[in-house]
Amino acid sequence: MLSLYTITLGLSALLLFWVQPLYARMMLPLLGGAPAVWITAMLFFQAALLAGYLYAHLSVRWLGLKRQSLLHGVVLVVALVALPVALPAGWIPPAAAMPAGWQLALMAVGVGLPFFAVSATAPLLQRWFAHTGHAASANPYFLYGASNIGSIAALIGYPLLFEPGMGLDRQSLVWTGFYLALIGLIGLCGLFLWRRYIAEPPGIEGEELTLAPDITWRRRLWWIALAFAPSSLMLGATLHISTDLAAVPLLWVLPLAFYLLSFVIVFARRPVVPHRWMLVLQVPALILLAVAMSWDIAGAWGEIAIHLVAFFFIATACHGELAARRPTAEHLTEFYLWMAVGGVLGGVFNGAIAPLLFNSVLEYPLMIAAVALLRPWSAVGGRRALLLDIALPGGLALVALGLPLAFQYGPGGRGTAVAVVTYSIAVGITIGFALMGRPLRLALGLAILLAAGPTVLAQSGIAGEFQRLTLLRERSFFGVHRVMLQPDPPRAHLLMHGTTLHGAQFVDHGMRRQMPTYYHPEGPVGAVFRSFSPQRFRRVGVVGLGAGSLACYAQDGQDWTFFEIDPTVVRIARNEEYFTYLADCKPDATMRLGDARLSLEQFPDGTFDLFVLDAFSSDAIPVHLLTVEAFRLYRRKLSPRGVLLVHISNQFLDLEPVIGRITLETGLFGVVRYDSEIAEAEIVSSLRVPSIWTVMARRPNDIAELAPDLRWDPLRGANAPLWTDDHVNIVRALILPDLFGGDS
Repeated sequence: MLSLYTITLGLSALLLFWVQPLYARMMLPLLGGAPAVWITAMLFFQAALLAGYLYAHLSVRWLGLKRQSLLHGVVLVVALVALPVALPAGWIPPAAAMPAGWQLALMAVGVGLPFFAVSATAPLLQRWFAHTGHAASANPYFLYGASNIGSIAALIGYPLLFEPGMGLDRQSLVWTGFYLALIGLIGLCGLFLWRRYIAEPPGIEGEELTLAPDITWRRRLWWIALAFAPSSLMLGATLHISTDLAAVPLLWVLPLAFYLLSFVIVFARRPVVPHRWMLVLQVPALILLAVAMSWDIAGAWGEIAIHLVAFFFIATACHGELAARRPTAEHLTEFYLWMAVGGVLGGVFNGAIAPLLFNSVLEYPLMIAAVALLRPWSAVGGRRALLLDIALPGGLALVALGLPLAFQYGPGGRGTAVAVVTYSIAVGITIGFALMGRPLRLALGLAILLAAGPTVLAQSGIAGEFQRLTLLRERSFFGVHRVMLQPDPPRAHLLMHGTTLHGAQFVDHGMRRQMPTYYHPEGPVGAVFRSFSPQRFRRVGVVGLGAGSLACYAQDGQDWTFFEIDPTVVRIARNEEYFTYLADCKPDATMRLGDARLSLEQFPDGTFDLFVLDAFSSDAIPVHLLTVEAFRLYRRKLSPRGVLLVHISNQFLDLEPVIGRITLETGLFGVVRYDSEIAEAEIVSSLRVPSIWTVMARRPNDIAELAPDLRWDPLRGANAPLWTDDHVNIVRALILPDLFGGDS
């Protein structure tokens, strides 16, 4: 019986966490691939989980276990009407509004019912098991840890096995088959319940004496808080690490996998790591995160590792405190209900409230500091100790924030050394706060580190980005956009999305029409517009507006159409206080809001003589714009001799083989140019940055103008996996770090 219950719970968890990245992946072609798609999806799944836990708690209370088991069988069967999971037909996201509400409604219709039915399985089966008379039934919480092994298997298996091995339609069918198997297994569990039912669970013995029977509102609030903080941190870490990578399930699921692993550890019958060890390890994890938020101490891949590992220790310590406060099996469903409330509140805070309150991703550092307040509190010291909890960090704040501002800094100067020493002292004092065992003191110390880091960098000149003055910061569903002023000559306005440069314009009036960054006249883009006559490109389409730089390649008589999914980007590009490319060079350009593929379908075939794909979600092209179906659409919209220009720069993904394979499938001929050998002096003087561009057409003769330039090479990728709307193998495209001195 124990094996049956364990297998059933494992299968239900696998289905629950398989369908999450599966359905999010289905939605990407409609929503542009932004990381917020996953944050909003997590909000929905957490809310659906709460609904499932509420149903489990109330149905057990009102019906009793036996009748409730019959009801749950009916719920599982009724949910079959929504299978196999798929996007409902006819749903088109709003073009000019935040699509979060639309996405939540879509998910409720498309996947809500089966997810609700499966989500209630974990608390229900644990409650059933507690009344079977089994020797381990007095403390059934270990089954929750066992079920999370199935969750982790799903999250790891999705990017490594399910997504590379099966398309979305096939995954949906296989998921439906496993769902049918789950109904059968739950039926067997219910049969055991009916045959071996006992009204009162066996008495609590040994270590299980810690499961207190009394439930107070103070205790419930602790359950909520201890579930809220890791949930919010998980979403914050997800948004942080996926800002500079593709918004794909591979990165979305990693923080969630560590989140679930923490449950496996704390709810095990004999935890692998004692809880007191995790409380100790939580402190250096918090301090390391506070430092890593301000200083690039390990490079891109190292930073991802730091955030994931630190989050794991923090979440495990919080969930360990949660497990230590769990009640007896009689109150099991209520415990999971309030735990789900905390998880949903974390999702609501990150997914709905924070984007409205903050114009940057402030919720993540806020929660790093706040989580210290959930550490065990000591009643020793009284009012005097509480005053010191506030006064000591206040003094540290005056030093850490005030001292750097009192010096005149410059790269390599004395002020730089003072700033670094000041910040190092602040780190050391915060470690001292942690050793004192005072949560409030530690939380305030972490807040000072998080606030002082950018200030120190801004004054010291250690990081170039922080030397720039932020002129504008706006946050939308698709990310955080900043307009920054680079003060050093040549002065320029920079458009940043996350930490990635998305366009720039020189401030000097005489230089305003010069195109820096990826669009430099001596780069691949300049070569294309210089090689072909203006009459060849009468109708031009551009996916991705950025600062509007490409508009200054427009010539008289040309008709330009920009496709942009984010209204915030359009508003910034049209604001002449920051960027004037559109106003100076192409004020009559047509602007189409919404996802490019959906908008492009409305144009007649053969419309564009030049089509430019320059869409980025932070540092990555949305995956759904790089599938064979997408390129067949681009090909149809090209005129007979039309040219397709695609920007594939990315520091984490090797996209040339992906594009090369697609050209073979779509009957296109393509070349690629790596614009990477740029002198440092030129980067400084003209803001030209390295980039990779491909050019494609139906026949080699259609791009024969580029042939004299030997820097253009034929596309490689004949043996690369084919990316389709149904199947993308992101793992094969990753540029992994070179850990052993050989080829990466």
